Amino acid sequence: MQALAGRLRRRLYPRRVARPRSAKGRARLTQERLAEVYPGTPVELCALRHRNAFELLAATILSAQTTDERVNQVTPTLFARFPTPHDLAGADPAEVEALIRPTGFFRAKTRSLLGMAAVVDTRFRGEVPVAMADLVTIPGVGRKTANVVRSVALDRPGLPVDTHVGRLARRLGLTAETDPVKAELALNPLVPAPDRGLFSLRLILHGRAVCKAQKPRCPMCDLADFCPSAGIAGS
Repeated sequence: MQALAGRLRRRLYPRRVARPRSAKGRARLTQERLAEVYPGTPVELCALRHRNAFELLAATILSAQTTDERVNQVTPTLFARFPTPHDLAGADPAEVEALIRPTGFFRAKTRSLLGMAAVVDTRFRGEVPVAMADLVTIPGVGRKTANVVRSVALDRPGLPVDTHVGRLARRLGLTAETDPVKAELALNPLVPAPDRGLFSLRLILHGRAVCKAQKPRCPMCDLADFCPSAGIAGS
């Protein structure tokens, strides 16, 4: 309701702002506008329910090729049964497979979960590491997953680039990169380090609600007055 009211107010009383000429200017204005539409902390804006960095790491691994809602359906039981990396590392793979089956690719995900838990338990003494260089050595963890955990659960800079972030970044003219890692590295200089996680989360929420892949809802978009792609369907 708050987001809808904000959009209605802006349509009735349009802002008069100079159209940013640079990618950095568009990124700054994007963050300002979306902060009004999607207020909150990284934990509040993250769709994956979790209580700590270990749970978010596991949930993010499970989120591949499925919805956050589906992940949230299975994680309460999974974490109740295996609340720590040590517990999960010693789990029976068949039991874990049965618990996470609804998320799809459950055998591969089970291998990643058990491998992740074993490494966190033994190499990192049960604590999810903070450094990117350490996180990406964990089974099932790439830069996107590491950035999610860093920015949401560990209070560190991180700009995860998923399909929504990549799509909106290209439409907004922030980068032309289609590779997620290259896009992340291109976006990082445009966003202050402390804001990168929130920037990503808000782009994801906006991509799901408004700037959809096939039919972007430009008439109700809070960024349409400066977005280079506004009005170009499917751009």
